Amino acid sequence: MLRLRPLLNVHHLSRRYATAAGPHALVFLEHRAGVIDSGSLSAVTAAQQLGGQVTGLIVGAPDEVKDVVNKAKKLKGLTSVLHSSSEQYAHSIPEIVSPLLEKLLADNSPYTHVVSAHSSSAKSILPRVAARLDLPAVSDITSLEHDGSSNATTFTRPIYAGNAIATVRAPSSLRVKFFTVRSTAFKASAADESAQAEEKAVDPVEVPNPPTQHVRTDLTKSDRPDLGSASRVVSGGRALKNAETFKATLEPLADALGAAIGASRAAVDAGYADNSLQVGQTGKVVAPELYMAIGISGAIQHLAGMKDSKLIVAINKDPEAPIFQVADVGLVADLYEAVPELVEKLKQQA
Repeated sequence: MLRLRPLLNVHHLSRRYATAAGPHALVFLEHRAGVIDSGSLSAVTAAQQLGGQVTGLIVGAPDEVKDVVNKAKKLKGLTSVLHSSSEQYAHSIPEIVSPLLEKLLADNSPYTHVVSAHSSSAKSILPRVAARLDLPAVSDITSLEHDGSSNATTFTRPIYAGNAIATVRAPSSLRVKFFTVRSTAFKASAADESAQAEEKAVDPVEVPNPPTQHVRTDLTKSDRPDLGSASRVVSGGRALKNAETFKATLEPLADALGAAIGASRAAVDAGYADNSLQVGQTGKVVAPELYMAIGISGAIQHLAGMKDSKLIVAINKDPEAPIFQVADVGLVADLYEAVPELVEKLKQQA
């Protein structure tokens, strides 16, 4: 009897797993007078820490975009640069700029993260775009970590005037993760002459009859270093009595140190200094190598804006002033005697 033995052909099966694409950050680069803002340079550094591609986005008037693009192409960490020019983009008005970002972040967009400095302009633009796309935004981050396996990004950000740190996790279910960067927490990206990022023009999205129009820009002109990026800052408080005393006391010291001038909220509210000089939770956040607090008591909202400074020097006649709790060097003395004496000592050493 014949028996038929069926033959079983066994094929070696191989399983293929889809792998998630790596992170690709879009960094909104702000600029003024042909110079990229230092906060945006810090945003580039933060974007690099995601571990993927980094694309810069530059928008502006036709006569200013070209020079900025040439500088951006030389930035360390940028893999490509997008630029869009229009007269409507001469000023970063959120209602006019945001449609362009919405277009770039359409459903087939390659971008996984959108990054910017925590500036007044970007704070208006990014949350607006995020809301339009039904996505959340994380603001004022001081660190980040991206998990490639889960495609989730974890951020830290200060809350309660810097007295607590919140850890926020953006899961993989968010197709685009928006965040703004505290510039003092990340080093500014430097120029690299050997770098040559790819350049691509993007058609502007014209907004007919925009609901908001730019009227004018009022800038406080000064030959001193910019407060937000200065390596040395001299700040004054309410103890300086009036605007004339504020100027007469702080300017010689700032000149001797080559420092920027700042002010507490109390000094600004009293009219001693322009609000562009305010340091604190509702002003500018600074982290210079040297921060001198002259006649500043150390209210919690002021400390939130300067306590990350490398060396804090306080001069106050009140030994119980809260500023001494964070100061590295404290002098209990009358500022009207101590500051002129300090200026003379600095001049002698110059």
